[in-house]
Amino acid sequence: MSLDLTFRAGEATVLAAPGQATDAMPEILIGRVDGPVGHAFANMMAQSKGHTAMFAIRACNQMVRPATMIVPKVTLKDMGNIDLFGGVVQSATADAVVDCLIEGILPKDQANELCIISLVWIDPRCATDANLDKKDMYRTNYEATKLAIQRAMKNEPSVEELIANRHGIKHDMDDWS
Repeated sequence: MSLDLTFRAGEATVLAAPGQATDAMPEILIGRVDGPVGHAFANMMAQSKGHTAMFAIRACNQMVRPATMIVPKVTLKDMGNIDLFGGVVQSATADAVVDCLIEGILPKDQANELCIISLVWIDPRCATDANLDKKDMYRTNYEATKLAIQRAMKNEPSVEELIANRHGIKHDMDDWS
């Protein structure tokens, strides 16, 4: 039985070191280039003000496979955050994708037939934070991207886990219940 890779979704949150605004919360779609994820990927090539999409590259002329598009979840209004997005975050995302290939989390034999869309959180305070730790920003984005890809490929959390946890956990930002 072959693995159905029409549409896989995953997310993860990795918290920053104390005093850092570098939490990472990617939301990932993985799918075949000739399916719905591929169509969404192609449509994202058009730019939207403040939400510049870019390929995940490890270095100039080293775009990762599966082709991966990163898009900020928040409006990037200044060059400082745009530079962080197109530098540290892009690098961490690219490295996580390649490591997922190396570790067999993503199938190498289908790397050119798949694409990934990664919606990426970048805290607007990062660029102006005098104590910004770019290594921590890299760490959180790398770990969260890799975990989100793993979860997408395993369809996690399972329906059974969601049902079992329905009344036992609450949203981290839940201060209304």
